[in-house]
Amino acid sequence: MTTDKTITVEQTGSAIGRPERQRQTLLGLGLTRIGRRRTLVDTPAVRGLIAKVAHLVKIVDGK
Repeated sequence: MTTDKTITVEQTGSAIGRPERQRQTLLGLGLTRIGRRRTLVDTPAVRGLIAKVAHLVKIVDGK
């Protein structure tokens, strides 16, 4: 099953001083520094990762 829905997320908070699990979640999303944006396939797994670090990222665009 292929889907063409994507979601763009931007890192808005620093990983410094955060628990290792949150740092690894940001890396899993492909975010390494504040201001970096990534366009990802909109799946439940990606939505779950975003929810875990919602205080460090924002959804810029969802198509």
